[in-house]
Amino acid sequence: MRAADATLHALALLMSGDAGLWGMVGVSLAGGVVGLLLAVPPALLLGCLIALHQFRGRRLAIRLVQASLSVPAILVGLLLYLLLAPQGPLGALDWPASLPAIVLGQCLLALPLLLALTLAALQALDPRYAETALTLGASRRHVMRCVLHEARFGVTAALLAGCGRAMTEAGCALVVGGNIAGRTRSLATAMAADGDPARAIALGLVLLALALLPAAALMRLQGDARALLDAEEAA
Repeated sequence: MRAADATLHALALLMSGDAGLWGMVGVSLAGGVVGLLLAVPPALLLGCLIALHQFRGRRLAIRLVQASLSVPAILVGLLLYLLLAPQGPLGALDWPASLPAIVLGQCLLALPLLLALTLAALQALDPRYAETALTLGASRRHVMRCVLHEARFGVTAALLAGCGRAMTEAGCALVVGGNIAGRTRSLATAMAADGDPARAIALGLVLLALALLPAAALMRLQGDARALLDAEEAA
């Protein structure tokens, strides 16, 4: 099948409301969104602890956070599978080839990216901001909220990047989910295993749309941030 014919076939498949196709969209969204929500609290907490506190081994911790970005997704999936396997430490959960396993895998993939970008955003702030708040008697919890608000544009960018990765990554989801039709087959895993060019293009178009949504939101965020800065400068 030629590329043009495959593309037309793909568009027809999308417009037909194919149940299997939109079921994969649901798995992709569920795994990505829930996995991201699970990764947000530890990422923000660890980012604040590393950025705002001086402790022995802090430089090593920052290096490890940065290095975690280069860990292959397929390796994360393999390690998680070994943990969840019947003979593994978490075998009692009976999670292999299930949606919870995919959610956990996407959480582990989004966490390093969220943490690294949040840490970078907080380190870019003037350190006197947190020091002044502590001097004025603010609690450490209040200081964390203040610095996260001050770095909200960078933190939001981290959230959007993490969301994009969690929804569109295939390696980890393929290993722990098994790509089972109607249960754990997502857009990304189906593209990796599907031999039908038209269907693969259809899946790719939907996956591209999901990946572009965070990017579009980020561009809107950056525009709002620039407008806010310009208004403050004008005042």
